[in-house]
Amino acid sequence: MKRLIQSLLWQAFVWLCLFTVSEISFLQAAEPTQRPNIVVVLVDDLRWDELGCMGHPFVRTPHIDRIAHEGARFRNAFCSTPLCSPVRACLLTGLYTHNHGILDNINRSKHSHTLKTFPQALQKAGYNTAYVGKWHMGNDDTARPGFDYWVSMKGQGTSFNPVLNENGKRVPHSGHTTDVLNQKVNEFVQQKRDKPFCIYIAHKALHPELTQRDDGSITDPSAAKFMPAKRHENLYANDAIPRRLNVVDNLKGKRALLRAVPGLPPLSRETGTSDEVIRDRLRMLAGIDEGVGQLCALLDKQGQLDQTVFVFTSDHGYWYGEHGLSVERRLPYEEGIRVPLLVRYPPLIKAGTLVDQFAVSVDLAPTILDLAHVKAEQKYDGTTLVPLLKGEQPDDWRDSFLIEYNSDTVFPRLVKMGYKAVRTPRWKYIQFNELEGMNELYDVQNDPYEMENLIDQPESQPTIKTLQAELKRLMK
Repeated sequence: MKRLIQSLLWQAFVWLCLFTVSEISFLQAAEPTQRPNIVVVLVDDLRWDELGCMGHPFVRTPHIDRIAHEGARFRNAFCSTPLCSPVRACLLTGLYTHNHGILDNINRSKHSHTLKTFPQALQKAGYNTAYVGKWHMGNDDTARPGFDYWVSMKGQGTSFNPVLNENGKRVPHSGHTTDVLNQKVNEFVQQKRDKPFCIYIAHKALHPELTQRDDGSITDPSAAKFMPAKRHENLYANDAIPRRLNVVDNLKGKRALLRAVPGLPPLSRETGTSDEVIRDRLRMLAGIDEGVGQLCALLDKQGQLDQTVFVFTSDHGYWYGEHGLSVERRLPYEEGIRVPLLVRYPPLIKAGTLVDQFAVSVDLAPTILDLAHVKAEQKYDGTTLVPLLKGEQPDDWRDSFLIEYNSDTVFPRLVKMGYKAVRTPRWKYIQFNELEGMNELYDVQNDPYEMENLIDQPESQPTIKTLQAELKRLMK
């Protein structure tokens, strides 16, 4: 009997040890076993609704859509400044525009060399880092701190036959710029390495071809032309372009937009973006989608796709003629500030995750460092999106964010239209810096097309005071 009891106790002990080891192994397997690779694809001027996964009626973006279907799709992602140079700094630094100092699109090359970016932190933590594409914080194409591999272009770049600064050497290339950049991305990913990598891909597309002065300003904004690759020139030729209801906005209450501008016609349906211009934008997107597919296939072949955080987003939106607008970005209406944000990383993100909380450009830097398990050495205006990617519902998530723009002289219609704005789930308050008596207030919950300015309604005054206080808080 004594031997039987001892035998039973021994078996119980063995089973307990096995269970404990299995439980520890399970817990370890539930977390990523190594730091992930990082891929960020940034598209220029891409609206939130120009993708198949966002419900576009005819555009074909199967490879981009895959990122959403196998990862997370943010339905309320926004830029913090709807202008190229400032928001690119927001994405890289995690800071609002008034804090990082890239205030506009003029040549701020020197200052952009001093920015503290998340790739610098990754490089310091042992990552192999790369930048491929348009830097566009000035015309300087030389390498910025934090990147082991650098491929970029001067200023806005060109849509065809780009001259690229490749690690300090300027090299002319033939072909469509999107294809050339995709090739450079793949060359970097194919390099042999014994450490994780981070590659930041900033496409020229969907930006139009523009003539740029040395100070970064544009000679003739009305001459903007979108130029797709030759093989995509006839895509969507017979598809009807979808339009939002605010293309027929009579601008009542938008005093700033109703100002007479010498040499320019009043805003109307006729001043909006033409169908063919929109088709050319979507044709340029086809090359980006092909590049996403090539990169995913390459990572999959290497056995690294599921160990890679893949982020797809845009700097800001574009106008399809809403409120009579076309090439004049910069304004804080929804079509200008809403962006796509898709993230794939199977060890953490459940396929098909939908996120409705606010995400803002300044969130990218702290999110990437959190996913890479790299401790930030500075404070950010943004916050990590990792809890949302996990499917959590934080009670204290933001219910407002800042949008800001500093006036410049590129577009005559927008002179003196610098502003600070605050967006909440229900309200958007726009406070112009120089224009008196022209502020705007929209109930975006009940007026999603921003057609009725409520700024002068007596019942709006308590709301305005609350939003003004929130704007001051955000600016701090």
